[in-house]
Amino acid sequence: MIKVTYLDHSGFVVTLADAILVFDYFRDPSHALNNILGTYPDLPVVFFASHHHPDHHTPSIYEMAQNHRRVYVMSNDIKAMNIPSTLEVQGMSAGDSVEDLPGKIAVKAYPSTDEGVSFMVTLPDGKKIFHAGDLNDWHWQDESTFKEVEAADVKYRKVLNRIASENPEINIAFFPVDPRQGSDFSRGVREFLNTIKVDNFFPMHFDGKYEEACNFAEYNSSAATKCYCLHHPGHSVEID
Repeated sequence: MIKVTYLDHSGFVVTLADAILVFDYFRDPSHALNNILGTYPDLPVVFFASHHHPDHHTPSIYEMAQNHRRVYVMSNDIKAMNIPSTLEVQGMSAGDSVEDLPGKIAVKAYPSTDEGVSFMVTLPDGKKIFHAGDLNDWHWQDESTFKEVEAADVKYRKVLNRIASENPEINIAFFPVDPRQGSDFSRGVREFLNTIKVDNFFPMHFDGKYEEACNFAEYNSSAATKCYCLHHPGHSVEID
């Protein structure tokens, strides 16, 4: 059983049998992470930070979970000078892979269409968890020029096709669905779900606009993909 807990913005905790995975911690108004750490005092913790933007990486993670074994998997655009030298840190750029992390997980970093990387985590049983970071088809249809939209599309499809060629199926995916993009905000997630078979999907980065982000009929055409709307910090769900 895998438990997924929403923290805020693009932050999630994935609780496995042998490890706790924390993705893009920004803030935790419900104190969900502290509760999980207290419930599982013997589990190691792997913190992921997809890039340096302050809504995806905060130095406060270096003070957390001090009674647990901690490993930090960080995009290489996060300056090492800001990371305490006493910590176990794995820097990653797109294309890099790391194996034998706590919980016997492996990680591969893929490109982003903004800063940093996206993360593909492979569990010991072969299941895959994808956290997109800020990977998306970032354009503003109502404001951008045709050339700007076309350039964003090409850039995004290149990354998406690379991910799909190596990962035709993903068990759990966290992906930006940001209504602030305007009328075509669901274009990136629609292509993502049409290109890769995703079993369980979680929107993120929706800036509080969860009604639009959780309108799954807008972008999910596959009955095989189960979508979850964890829009309040602290909400969680268990997945087989």
